[in-house]
Amino acid sequence: MKTDLGNLNAFVAVARAGGFREGARTTGTSASFLSEAVRRLEAQLGVRLLNRTTRSVVPTEAGKGLLERLGPALTEVEAALDVVNGFRDRPAGTLRLNVPVSAARLVLPAIIPPFLSAYPDIRLEIVTDDSFVDVLAAGCDAGIRYDEKLEQDMIAVPIGPRVQRFATAASPAYLDRRGRPQHPRELLGHACLLGRFASGRTTAPWEYELDGEVVRVDPVGPLIVSVGGSIDLAVDTAIAGTGIISLFEDWLRPYLDTGALEPVLEPWWQSFPGPFLYYPGRRMVPAPLRAFIDFVKAPDNRT
Repeated sequence: MKTDLGNLNAFVAVARAGGFREGARTTGTSASFLSEAVRRLEAQLGVRLLNRTTRSVVPTEAGKGLLERLGPALTEVEAALDVVNGFRDRPAGTLRLNVPVSAARLVLPAIIPPFLSAYPDIRLEIVTDDSFVDVLAAGCDAGIRYDEKLEQDMIAVPIGPRVQRFATAASPAYLDRRGRPQHPRELLGHACLLGRFASGRTTAPWEYELDGEVVRVDPVGPLIVSVGGSIDLAVDTAIAGTGIISLFEDWLRPYLDTGALEPVLEPWWQSFPGPFLYYPGRRMVPAPLRAFIDFVKAPDNRT
């Protein structure tokens, strides 16, 4: 059965975006154009691929199965066509990166502006997601994650600071009121501000290390926020004097420098390796991604 590639792309765009209007925005087309393309595809296949309501567009079981197989396949087609980029003076096209919120906030701001300035024909799309995903199935070319969340078949390139620390902090008012912990186990008697992943699992135990002694504690507290976009709410709550927060040192550094937050247990703060740019090793590397890899590898761009 010969199927129009444009119709398949339209279906994938609508299914991923969750609607025709949203899909039109991501593809630069119109909702009516996408609707007609999906209708043609459904008519050709003889099966409904999308359940449409006034509020949402959701793939049917058949649609889910097709989307699962099409995502990686269409990405490979794009990569194959992108080989032509090798004959251009400057790489062009779209680069899609799947990154955690922490990387979007702490790593990419120093990299993205000079990269886009160096490669004006590349369009960069950043998808923030703190859960580990298959970058190809998610329609992305590469992602940023820490070492413990990388799969074995991925190629990993260091990006951003190579050493980071988790910091623990609270407002001076809170510490004046509740006392300043001298050992990590004392955190069990304090109000701690916690995070929860999209999977529903709360963040890992808070871990500390000093002179070879490693201590892990499972604190409790009055606030749990979603890891990612809600973290700033936890920071604001800590500044307001409600409890103790544990987060990337670079995230808290501006508030530590101004005195809005005070370090807690600083000699115990644990260091860990920086993040990696990762991408599948089993496929051709699109020209925009190759340009980005070369850019972050350049000595002047290593941070």
